[in-house]
Amino acid sequence: MPSQRTPLKLAVAGLGAIGLTVARRVDAGELAGIQLSAVAARDHAKARRAMAEFRAPAPLSTLAGLAEAADIILECLPPSEFAAVAEPAIARGRLFVPLSVGALLDHWHLVERAKATGARILVPTGALLGLDAVRAAAEGNISEVRMVTRKPPPSLAGAPLLTERNISLEGLKAPLQVFQGSAREAIAGFPANVNVAVALSLAGIGPDRTRVEIWADPSVTRNTHSIVVTSDSSDLNMTIQNLPSLENPKTGRITALSALAALRRLTAELVVGT
Repeated sequence: MPSQRTPLKLAVAGLGAIGLTVARRVDAGELAGIQLSAVAARDHAKARRAMAEFRAPAPLSTLAGLAEAADIILECLPPSEFAAVAEPAIARGRLFVPLSVGALLDHWHLVERAKATGARILVPTGALLGLDAVRAAAEGNISEVRMVTRKPPPSLAGAPLLTERNISLEGLKAPLQVFQGSAREAIAGFPANVNVAVALSLAGIGPDRTRVEIWADPSVTRNTHSIVVTSDSSDLNMTIQNLPSLENPKTGRITALSALAALRRLTAELVVGT
């Protein structure tokens, strides 16, 4: 008889476009070996309505309380709330899955803290591609990583760097480069838009050496990322075009699916990819 493993308990921080999609599918039993044990949301009434049709609506918790309720904490929050869920999760030795990976750069001490507590930090691929190949190339020598992001202007609206520089994207008729610099600088200026740049940098040569361009492009309807990697093992040239989420155009629909795929690997009998 096959052994019955105890299900891993999952807590979801944030029930927006990504968190609700993941919570709904876990509740439906689509991820074998994982059960939804708690959620945290700013609007409790809205969260209860969102979970009304769940088979087993999860208890609502504070952000800090999620670490007490689960083995895995999935973070789907605005970057400003990152530490409130990340700090307790790492302190309790949990598996922490951040989607606001850019915020991790501002809380890098958590990586060192995880060594002491036994916690692990698992960064999903998100709305990107080729991280397996980039991680493999990084075992050798990577000399260059460049990423060019093109997004419909409305998805960049409200970015701190645009506000700071008084750049308006209203009525834009032609592509406009709004940023060029390192991945670390990119996420500081566009904290809700380019977490993919940080994920790419962590897989490769780091946030200070990874070069990023961001374009507001009225001719595109999809969030597009083009990546060039030069290394001593292979040269990579990759492009992905993501459909924006209907609920939140700043993120791609594939981001929630990436989180689900990352969680599925934790209990799968067969895992494909580096």
